[in-house]
Amino acid sequence: MAILFLAIIAWVNSPCNLLAQKTVDSKLSENRQRLNVLWIVSDDLSPELGCYGCDAVSTPHLDQLATSAIRCTNAFATAPICSTSRTALVTSIFQTTLGAHHHRTRNRKPLPDQVITVMEAFQNAGYFVCHQGKTDYNFQHDFKFDGVDWQNREPGQPFFAQIQIKQPHRTFETNTQPERIGKIKLPPQYPDHPLTRIDWANYLQSIETLDDKVGKIIERLQKEDLIENTAIFFFGDHGRPHVWDKQWLYDGGLKVPLIIKSPTRAARTDKQLISLIDLAPTSLGVAGVKVPASMTGRDFLAPNSEPRTEIFAARDRAGDALDRIRCIRTEEYKYIRNYHPELPYSTRSSYKNLQYPVLALMRVMQKQGSLSPAQSRWMLPQKPPEELYDLRDDPFETNNLANSEAHQSTLATLSKKLDHWEKETDDQGSTPEMSAAAMQKLISEKKQWYAKTMKKRGLKPDASAEAILQWWYQELNVPIEPPRK
Repeated sequence: MAILFLAIIAWVNSPCNLLAQKTVDSKLSENRQRLNVLWIVSDDLSPELGCYGCDAVSTPHLDQLATSAIRCTNAFATAPICSTSRTALVTSIFQTTLGAHHHRTRNRKPLPDQVITVMEAFQNAGYFVCHQGKTDYNFQHDFKFDGVDWQNREPGQPFFAQIQIKQPHRTFETNTQPERIGKIKLPPQYPDHPLTRIDWANYLQSIETLDDKVGKIIERLQKEDLIENTAIFFFGDHGRPHVWDKQWLYDGGLKVPLIIKSPTRAARTDKQLISLIDLAPTSLGVAGVKVPASMTGRDFLAPNSEPRTEIFAARDRAGDALDRIRCIRTEEYKYIRNYHPELPYSTRSSYKNLQYPVLALMRVMQKQGSLSPAQSRWMLPQKPPEELYDLRDDPFETNNLANSEAHQSTLATLSKKLDHWEKETDDQGSTPEMSAAAMQKLISEKKQWYAKTMKKRGLKPDASAEAILQWWYQELNVPIEPPRK
């Protein structure tokens, strides 16, 4: 027995085994020192937070997070709708390059072999990769998450986690603070009407629920002694779900809050232009993980990072709302190209017709002649082929300068840059998504869904705007009579 014991001691202390043990110990030590990375992703959120200057909403948890974080004031999605935006987010490649630009396309394709998602990059680096909530990626994939919660990782193993929070996606929560309704500052393209204010108050109430959920996540990190070793990225997947915003390339559809709290980065306000395709390489960079060559975004927190001078975004089919729109945005200007100017802003969208009460309101007010020029633009029979906005003087993008003689040089410059981006990134927007028969089937199914939902509401599929508005008045408890003809 003594001989066996001595033999074991000799084996344990042998040079080969000591080297192996040192390697294991070194790896464990390295893992313990590597930052965890947490993405908290909100569905349909513009920067309507207290820390971004909105005084009609109470977001104490996010406001507190922002005090010790990098608060980015110019972050933008690559698309104003979830599946296409999220595709670009996790691949760091524009959805238009991947053929994933139509929302929830039925013609989903696998990613090219050389494309590595942010999840795979972290997993390949030894991270425990977990996910809670929706994925909604617009491509075929067989990626397997390691779990839904970081508590299941190996001792000392760093994690990359995504927590998806539904709020403030519609259907909104009901506002519980009557005084909020009067505090709301509506953009000028929305009619200042009790229905509009109630709808926005419900949106802000949903944001407060979001804030509560974020607070619980941060509290958990603190209780588990993880807060000092975790880089937190909080952001929206695209902009707010209101008439002129979601599905459109105005800032209301693209601009999102982005708050980054990292133990290795000092708190500050960051005004540089950021695209959400930059989040994957930046997250990998913060963690010290090699960025895959396939990723086209930039690590904007890297020491020698060159700030963007412009961001690009695209909108294509969204449900049964067909369209193709592209834009380039600088700090000063937004240029939008409408490939289908024959389609009006108000082209049929079953989703919006069912979910957006202000649409019915605007249609009734248009009949009454009570919309302002900025609001009635929604009802024009077609869109302009080009739009140009001076964001310094016109932050709500209501005054189209495309035909202004004083701005033709700016228009030409931005148009040329957009041409270059489309060619450089192999924009597949001109490629038909599916056969005409398949498209007609999709549209028919959307109409059936619309009719079924309207029936549940006690309305006919072809109900008038007045009848639909009456239903919304009752649904949202609007305390006034609906507009009359």
